[in-house]
Amino acid sequence: MAEAHIARNVHPWNGLTVPAAGVFTLDPKHADVTFAVRYLMLTQIRGRFDDIRATLTLGEDPTASQVEVVVGTASLATGEDDRDQRLRSPDFFDVAEHPELTFRSTTIAHVEGNEFVLAGDLTIRGTTRPVEFRASFDGVGFDPWGAQVVGLSARTEIDRERWGLTWNRALETGGVLIGKTVVLEIDAEFTRPAQPDTPGRS
Repeated sequence: MAEAHIARNVHPWNGLTVPAAGVFTLDPKHADVTFAVRYLMLTQIRGRFDDIRATLTLGEDPTASQVEVVVGTASLATGEDDRDQRLRSPDFFDVAEHPELTFRSTTIAHVEGNEFVLAGDLTIRGTTRPVEFRASFDGVGFDPWGAQVVGLSARTEIDRERWGLTWNRALETGGVLIGKTVVLEIDAEFTRPAQPDTPGRS
């Protein structure tokens, strides 16, 4: 029965084993949304968001799928309280006025193997612009309770100024305090609850 259950929930696609169509929700305990930006032209500040909600609506053809992600901006953390408060201020994310940033996919294109290009609309501080993530499908399995689990990861680089994050300060030695390019990375598990056996199927 277990083998039949698994067989009904996955199928081959372009050399990959992918789940059957359906809706998966993000497991927040197994999800990371991180960012990195150059500081003083020398090092990188790295941070993360802890409030993440997302839905993956998977098609039989994975390129017909959709992804929606909502991130609570006040949940950002870089390991330094004063810096976090500054990033939450109107100079940066302005979390009082813009408590969420969102991503909604528009197209998914297969590159090769488990690699995809995930295009969509990223909204930060009320400004929406298109972005492309290099994404990978990291596999499918089942947890000990029978829920189907999908692993996904994605990465992109954006110019923060295009989303209104323009604050900066010139350095006496040349250059600026904070770089314009921000690296965004996502590593996530999505789950679908265990499906009851369908009568008449084995």
